[in-house]
Amino acid sequence: MVSASPPPKDATSYEKRKEDGDPSRRAKWWYSTFHTVTAMIGAGVLSLPYAMAYLGWGPGIMMLVLSWCMTLNTMWQMVQFHECVPGTRFDRYIDLGQHAFGQRLGLWIVLPQQLIVQVGCGIVYMVTGGKCLKKFMEMICTDCPRIRQSYWICIFGSVHFFLSQLPNISSIAGVSLAAAIMSLSYSTIAWAGSLAHGRVPDVSYAYKNANSADHVFRLFNALGQISSAFTGHAVVLEIQATIPSTPETPSKVAMWKGVVGAYLVNAICYFPVALIGYWAFGQDVDDNVLIALKKPSWLIASANLMVVVHVIGGYQVYAMPVFDMLESAMVKRANFPPGRTLRLVTRSAYVAFTLLIGVTFPFFGDLFGFFGGFGFAPTSFFLPSIMWLVIKKPRKFSINWFVNWASIIIGVFIMMASTIGGLRNIIADASAYRFYA
Repeated sequence: MVSASPPPKDATSYEKRKEDGDPSRRAKWWYSTFHTVTAMIGAGVLSLPYAMAYLGWGPGIMMLVLSWCMTLNTMWQMVQFHECVPGTRFDRYIDLGQHAFGQRLGLWIVLPQQLIVQVGCGIVYMVTGGKCLKKFMEMICTDCPRIRQSYWICIFGSVHFFLSQLPNISSIAGVSLAAAIMSLSYSTIAWAGSLAHGRVPDVSYAYKNANSADHVFRLFNALGQISSAFTGHAVVLEIQATIPSTPETPSKVAMWKGVVGAYLVNAICYFPVALIGYWAFGQDVDDNVLIALKKPSWLIASANLMVVVHVIGGYQVYAMPVFDMLESAMVKRANFPPGRTLRLVTRSAYVAFTLLIGVTFPFFGDLFGFFGGFGFAPTSFFLPSIMWLVIKKPRKFSINWFVNWASIIIGVFIMMASTIGGLRNIIADASAYRFYA
């Protein structure tokens, strides 16, 4: 097993932050709650009943509970890692990876997976925001002329050219709070609407009709849909970095309170939507449960607008660590002076890049199902457990040791299954893809 390396030079000491009086270290514990909720809960919650239709009651519930418990454990590990070296704070996932695996190996293990999650979520949120904005406008203004989805994505993306100029993750606390409230709100509309709708006539809970080979691939994709709903680990260290810490009162205490609060909100959102949505519509449920709830139209329109507000906050939470990487690289490698000009150039370029990809590939969600398998499962399910074995070195065959190895094995299986399922979906649906739709 690889031995842990000394802290990287970028890791920050208590003394340096204290001397600098860094204003980004002043967050309260509840800030971490709504930042984590915003990062974790996405519009993908609305597809959980669809995943249940391929898994069935028993396996579906088991997968939901297992994912919730496993990712809560790895989240706890990430919180503990933040100050696992006395006097040092690992503010970024990559810093921790380099400490665990070495400067070069840690960079290549962590950075690609983290960027897949952060940049991929940014692009998916561009597309999702544009789609939901389009649905909202079409529902409230049935006589208005129809506008292409690409234009709606551009309208949604334009907001981020302004929000991205906010300096750090602490400065988007208000946006993140609004996003967290919206995620809880549209999840409540989804499950309460399904409950009020009641079960459809002749509802069936048999597995969705498909030949045996197709069912296996769709089942793999369903596993990926559920597992990718439990994210947030890719930005948890950046969130914890906003909380003040001293040797007497380490940040992990406040951060863990915030994480527990976020996971309670997660459970309130995910389990009712998945179970009640599947209960109401059975195997005929749509991949977005709101589609099945056609009335009242004003409520469904409101839910779509809530998704828009939520993904605005989600985009910013995932983008802030990328902004930090880009600006650090520009200062170190291009000798670009830090300041507002650097922020304007790098952040506007990044927003333009994610917007261009979202407009060009409006089916990016399917592509992300494939690439996300390489990012979501490692960063959330098994990479923290590998680092725990390397850094903490639990006694062999102890409960701690077994739990971590179980997490690694299950996480690797989920990664492989979701990647295979995502690739199969791309192949099956390729004929329906349209660029600049």
